Amino acid sequence: MKKGKIILVGTGFVGMSMAYSMLNRGGINELILIDVNKEKTVGEEMDLSHGLPYAPQKMTIKAGDYEDCKDAEIIVITAGVAQKPGQTRLELAEVNTKIMKEITQNIMKSGFDGIIIVASNPVDLMAHVVSKVSGLPKNRVIGSGTVLDTARLRYLMADYLKVSSKNIHAYIMGEHGDSSFVPWEHAYLGCKKIKDIMKDNNLPMDELRKIHEGVVNSAYEIIEKKKATYYGIGMALNRLVRAILDDENSVLTVSTYLENEYGQNDIYIGVPAIINSNGVREIVELDLNDEEQEKLNHSCGLIREMREQSIDKII
Repeated sequence: MKKGKIILVGTGFVGMSMAYSMLNRGGINELILIDVNKEKTVGEEMDLSHGLPYAPQKMTIKAGDYEDCKDAEIIVITAGVAQKPGQTRLELAEVNTKIMKEITQNIMKSGFDGIIIVASNPVDLMAHVVSKVSGLPKNRVIGSGTVLDTARLRYLMADYLKVSSKNIHAYIMGEHGDSSFVPWEHAYLGCKKIKDIMKDNNLPMDELRKIHEGVVNSAYEIIEKKKATYYGIGMALNRLVRAILDDENSVLTVSTYLENEYGQNDIYIGVPAIINSNGVREIVELDLNDEEQEKLNHSCGLIREMREQSIDKII
């Protein structure tokens, strides 16, 4: 395994936003781009490489193939089709499951034995597919989960409270989708509970609900205005990769496999987890109240239903 060798499968807007973020931040030794569109991949390699003279450190960037996966430390999968107008999430899941299955099989044929990060949608289902097909330990297959949702939450909360988003400690949990929720009992500004700040400043608690609605609706609004979202998730994926490469033991809300945590089993879903060079070191299990637990159960139920109807028959 080559330290700092990253494979990106999928050179669309999301994948290339992550790659550009890596180019600007540094910390990556080698970045290999893989895509079914070979010509575009070569073009992306050239375009990124022309920025290397102004990058913070030396990096090797090249268009490659699945043979390059063998000694990679991390593989990030952003490939897949976007949801088309009128297409149901079930239909999207079926199409992308077939794509994920083929990609994963090609990866594993190379002898790869590192960590796979899945960002393709529906991400909780696609992480499950990659885990099943790869046979890798569950802690080494990670979905991007609600890392972007959590970033959106912190941005909106910081904007509302007029503080730095880096001092907001709050998480979106559950499905990367409409059934996500915020465990507000575990949301803080610095070391003070958000609920206490709202109360002490006579701020209406209903504003918290509106902030969460803003998180859920933001993707729809961005897609309506510019057809796709990619910068935020590109930054979020770079953050996740760096947590692994630097063995940070950082808490991030990834889609990871539950084995009786939160009363759930055999499912990938977004929860806070400690991330280091082994992938998911451990799940941070919060003490949810009855309402929050019900929301998590509901989110898990939706994912299981979709899994049974769309992907179990394919994998």
